Amino acid sequence: MTKITKTSLAVVAGLSLFISASSMANTPLNTEVQKESYSIGASLGKYLSSQIYSQTELGAEVDVERVIEGVVDALQNKTQYSDEEILTYLNQRAEQLNAAKEAANERIALENMTAGSSYLANNKKQAGVIVTDSGLQYQVVVEGEGRKPNPEDVVTVHYKGYLIDGTEFDNSYERDEPNRFALMSVIEGWQEGIPLMNEGATYKFTIPSELAYSTKQVGIIPPSSTLVFEVELVKVEAPGENAHGMGLSGMGMGGMMGSGSGH
Repeated sequence: MTKITKTSLAVVAGLSLFISASSMANTPLNTEVQKESYSIGASLGKYLSSQIYSQTELGAEVDVERVIEGVVDALQNKTQYSDEEILTYLNQRAEQLNAAKEAANERIALENMTAGSSYLANNKKQAGVIVTDSGLQYQVVVEGEGRKPNPEDVVTVHYKGYLIDGTEFDNSYERDEPNRFALMSVIEGWQEGIPLMNEGATYKFTIPSELAYSTKQVGIIPPSSTLVFEVELVKVEAPGENAHGMGLSGMGMGGMMGSGSGH
């Protein structure tokens, strides 16, 4: 459970600067100190707004007037409750929000599992789609003639990744930078699929959620999502070959890294 600390209370107290600034109805900001001070208030106000929005999105009721009252009282050091009482109420609310978030994630995961199963069932009927024993689906877009990777090898790939509704979540082509990584470090769908390829090949992989991130939320990828990748195998290297140059860049490989650590 997420705990609210006295540091958090100090942040909330500071948000009253935003209330004070907004009550000055377009007061001219002439000096650097005024501009910087206003920016502090605006930043804190946006933080408060985002917190309220995220809680209402989970179905929690928020009395905004009481929020503003609490902020102003804290700034003036005349809160109606002690710090300990405030922490008790905030931690009570944190428990409720955590429960609501878990329920929302479970609902989303179930919806994605259902949608993914339907998508996989239809996709495997498409011409050229091959289904492995694990449930991985792949199509050969362009066949390669180079080296085929072993499970322990290091590979360099270009790829696009998207959800079954077409939402693209990563694209190394747009970055104009392929990714290089140890094959054993990525999600199971890639560990199985990429060794099927030869250098120079491009395959399309449709990966069931259990071979991707399962019930984890990873970046913009919702829990239990079936994923689609178009992968071009650029290069294969044995372990240790040019290891000094190995590096992962871009959102994708921060996410593509094994199912326990993200994509």
